[in-house]
Amino acid sequence: MRRRVVVTGMGMVTPLGRDVESTWSALREGRSGVGKITLFDASTFPTKIAAEARGFQLSDYIGEEAASRWVEHSRNTKFAIAAAEMAMTNSGLREAAKLDRSRFGVYLGSGEGQQDFPRFVKLVYESTIDGRVDTSIFTSRGLHQLEAIPEAEQEPGIPAAHLASLHGARGPNANCLTACAASSQAIGEAVELLRRGDADVILSGGTHSMIHPFGVTGFNLLTALSTRNDEPTRASRPFDRDRDGFILGEGAGMVILEELEHAKARGATIHGEIVGYGTTADAFRITDSHDEGRGAIACMRESLADAQLPLDAIDYINAHGTSTQVNDSIETLAIKRTFGETAYKIPISSTKSMMGHLIAAAGVVEAIVCLLAIRDGILPPTINLDHPDPECDLDYLPHVAREKPVTHALTNSFGFGGQNISLILKKFAE
Repeated sequence: MRRRVVVTGMGMVTPLGRDVESTWSALREGRSGVGKITLFDASTFPTKIAAEARGFQLSDYIGEEAASRWVEHSRNTKFAIAAAEMAMTNSGLREAAKLDRSRFGVYLGSGEGQQDFPRFVKLVYESTIDGRVDTSIFTSRGLHQLEAIPEAEQEPGIPAAHLASLHGARGPNANCLTACAASSQAIGEAVELLRRGDADVILSGGTHSMIHPFGVTGFNLLTALSTRNDEPTRASRPFDRDRDGFILGEGAGMVILEELEHAKARGATIHGEIVGYGTTADAFRITDSHDEGRGAIACMRESLADAQLPLDAIDYINAHGTSTQVNDSIETLAIKRTFGETAYKIPISSTKSMMGHLIAAAGVVEAIVCLLAIRDGILPPTINLDHPDPECDLDYLPHVAREKPVTHALTNSFGFGGQNISLILKKFAE
């Protein structure tokens, strides 16, 4: 008999709020977290707007003294520590009398840390002779000018190592970086570890910030970002006829995944159950989904089969919904081909319309949104859907939230590289 996996803790930092409830309140109200970029001077970039986690301070979560030890660490790591702190507290694991730390793991889908851009650029400038970087000068000066901690923080596996150390998690430890699908994949793979008995508790999720010169440059080169700079709050418009690209967001989300009997034995509050996991690859192009949506269709079908659910059991879909021309039309097609006529009866929304795209952290945050929709019977809207694209003709909940009981919610995460993840979350019942 397959072991059941439940969610007993949640925490997040997003452009809409510094915790789960403030973010959820903003989503229900249809507020936007998009504004002018302040983390660096973006005045010469085609895209000058993003969804920043403004006002974030790690000291708000762990105190001034503890936070002072993390000053040199990346924004990714600080977001991860804050979200994990909230998830651990929410789960009640701190008070668990007999938590076997050897069966407590960490599985993240975190992005690469930020380049130490000012020092790096200065070093390149000082090492350039006749238009070429002299690597011997770069190396000799770099050994004195670059700092060990910021350099190490560029590695995507570092947040998982930090969290294991902070929380004494001596079980399985892993990080997958499959672009926009990363933290959803981390949750799915963590579920599989728990199902087969390799751990009893896993801290899972993701963290990411690409709101820096390299990140924005890369996505501008791919023409993936919106350039609606004069209307920041209206720039992310999934499924709208006039969409012109996505908005970069940042933040972290963490969940405590726990084997059901272990959670019950310690009297944990159960927020929901993860019953379906689908994972596929388009095997097509790096930046474009397959034009017939074959990977997304197979992924959603896999998750339904894993959950052993009929098509009409899904009460809500949190779409990948990036606000790019290709993604939104292909995701719509994939949902239609997966669910048939039932697709027109399923409410769908894209919360990226409000908080932007958190890249590696997007999937876990959207999974938590599904758990909150299940808890409260409220579906968040898709804002800025003013002129529906004729190709996107499903029920996308434009502008305002909707009350609806939810037993099963499906969330999609489709990443650059063609990775596709679908998770199905369920209202917990014995």
